[in-house]
Amino acid sequence: MAFQVSPGVQVREIDLTNVVPAVSTSIGGFAGAFNWGPVEEIVTVGSEKELASIFGTPDSTTATDYLTAASFLQYGNALKVVRAATTNLNAVTGGGTGRLIKNQDDYDNAVITESFVAKYPGILGNSLKISTCPAGNSALFTGWAYASQFDAAPGTSDYALARGAANDEIHVAIIDEDGAWTGTAGTVLETFAFLSLASDAKASDGTANYYVTALNNRSNYVWFGAHYSLYGGYAGMTAAAVAADETAGGDFLGGATPAIIDDSFAGGTDDNELTTGELAIALDLLADAETVDVNLIFANPGVDATTNAQKLLAIATDRKDCVAFVSPSISDTVAALNAAAAVTAVKDFADGLTSTSYGVIDSTALKVYDKYNDTYRWIPACGHIAGLCASTDDAADPWFSPAGFTRGQLLGVTKIALNPKQADRDTLYKARVNPITSFPGQGIVLYGDKTAQAKPSAFDRINVRRLFIVLEKAISTAAKYQLFEFNDEFTRAMFRNMVEPFLRDVKGRRGITDFAVVCDETNNTGNIIDTNQFVADIYIKPARSINFITLNFIATRTGVEFSEIIGQ
Repeated sequence: MAFQVSPGVQVREIDLTNVVPAVSTSIGGFAGAFNWGPVEEIVTVGSEKELASIFGTPDSTTATDYLTAASFLQYGNALKVVRAATTNLNAVTGGGTGRLIKNQDDYDNAVITESFVAKYPGILGNSLKISTCPAGNSALFTGWAYASQFDAAPGTSDYALARGAANDEIHVAIIDEDGAWTGTAGTVLETFAFLSLASDAKASDGTANYYVTALNNRSNYVWFGAHYSLYGGYAGMTAAAVAADETAGGDFLGGATPAIIDDSFAGGTDDNELTTGELAIALDLLADAETVDVNLIFANPGVDATTNAQKLLAIATDRKDCVAFVSPSISDTVAALNAAAAVTAVKDFADGLTSTSYGVIDSTALKVYDKYNDTYRWIPACGHIAGLCASTDDAADPWFSPAGFTRGQLLGVTKIALNPKQADRDTLYKARVNPITSFPGQGIVLYGDKTAQAKPSAFDRINVRRLFIVLEKAISTAAKYQLFEFNDEFTRAMFRNMVEPFLRDVKGRRGITDFAVVCDETNNTGNIIDTNQFVADIYIKPARSINFITLNFIATRTGVEFSEIIGQ
């Protein structure tokens, strides 16, 4: 503080309440192919219903990706989804060839000559139709096919009236012309009433009422492209400019007779067979630990399961704050001639993967019901296993194992392709693969909790890896507030007083059995201080999950004292 040179009272506030914050542990991350939705953009969904509303319901091509993402949402309620780019095109009005507009950023940088473009790529856009009814002729509105969707005919908005302009309003309807969206051709999907052709128009609540802005911001189906020629040069002018022209003898429709415009979309295409490169580009959006908060990442293994798995493992290992869940190719277990062949194929898959504690490998494809197409499909198990970790966080803590009969029950699974016996489970477990097993009367269970680390250590277990992710993420977040402070005993004591209560809490919640925090002059020597560093050594004894149970039943003679046998 500044030195006082005359008598007075100076008030200072010193904050010594720093704590280690809570961190997220259950956010999933998925990249894959979908029929609708923004491309190469991270979107967070909280339920399968929300997934369907944003990315569309699946067909036979996208069902595996969709159902894999949806499987996670049976257990967790936060999934960051990336729709991978393919050669899909957006449908457009005017009967032209489709064009690619991936997302909002793409739209902002595009020069669009068509009147309207479907919001996202895919053939779903071909089922759209847009119908507009302008002001200036009440009889026109009465005969409009969609007049019943609106309360009254368009006319002059209060905003335009206050500036001396007239007949600026327009009604817009978005229709499912072919029934691809709703199953019923001609269903009205969206309506936008009393929008304005004036570029500066405001609604009564102060929001933008310009029809271009309103459609772009509020429609789930279309982007605006270019003004219809019917609206002439006036569309896009301010209300005041329109009024000035009207005073000079013009009118808001540029001299044209008001007319309804019905415009169908066409040119949208589908190509949802993801290549390895297309999936890799989508997964890269989840790779930045500083800007994307995600904890459990997974993807459909596709036709190149090893390459896709290596990509996921590399992302998790580089981030060091999440776990990747990888599955063998569906065909490895579904198309195998017998259990032995399936075990061999899965083992070969696992043997080809990098050793890392930031990965988890499962053993089999799962058969689930596809309610959207009324059929059963095989999907990878990675979404379910990631989901088990999310549900474990909710039921207990991240440092509890997600396996076993207590927390490892898989939901909504009809059948597993490979149901390994004890000898098969031994083979798989030695290969770092966690068996998924069906037990009669007890359901389908994750029956292993190994990470993909080959080296025997505490980090070859899921619960220990996730424990350290929580500790490292939380404490490193809190440690940022020590940056640019002095490396003296006061700062070091502040750090210890912040970390130790947090670790005591984790110990009380059975995550660790003991800990020690060393942050003093022994590890912050003069050289460390002079090189502007700060060092804290945090020793952790992690709790271990039980993987092997031995029950010894000992028969004794009637007259024997148990204390003599037990040795007490």
